[in-house]
Amino acid sequence: MHTWEWIPETPASWDDGKATVLSGLDPALFGLGSPGDGDPLGDEWWRVEDGAGRTVGYGRLDGSWGDAEILVLVHPDVRRSGVGSFVLSHLEAEAGRRRLNYVYNVVPHGHPDPEQVTGWLTAHGFAPNDVGELRKQIPAGAGPTRR
Repeated sequence: MHTWEWIPETPASWDDGKATVLSGLDPALFGLGSPGDGDPLGDEWWRVEDGAGRTVGYGRLDGSWGDAEILVLVHPDVRRSGVGSFVLSHLEAEAGRRRLNYVYNVVPHGHPDPEQVTGWLTAHGFAPNDVGELRKQIPAGAGPTRR
C-alpha cells in the first residue's frame, strides 16, 4: 500500500515540481499559460508527496457556477501506480465539500495521449457531453476512497 500525502498549495505558484511532473509538456496545453518560476497560479492546487517527500502528482480544482474543472497531473515515473486515482478521489471530495454538482475535464487538443486520458476518465465514471467535456456528478458528501 502506498503512503501519499495530499498537501494544499495556498497560494499556488509555478515551480520546478510542476514542470517536472509535466515532463516537457507545454503548460499552455493545460490552460496555464507560460509561467515562470514563482509565478502565481489561479484556482486551487494540491501537491501529492510519497513517503520519501518526493512530489508525485498535483490536482487542480477550478470551481464556478456549481461545477469544477479539474486537472490531474502525475509524475511520469509513477504513472499506473494509483496516484491519479488518489488525486481524482481527493478532488471529488473537495468538490463535494463545496457542494458542487459536477467535476469535469477537457482533454486538450494537442495532448500526446488523448485516448488514454479519455479512457481513464471514462473508467472513473466520467461521461462525454456535446461540448467536449468529460463530466462526473458528485454525490452529496463525496469523499476520498482511500488514503
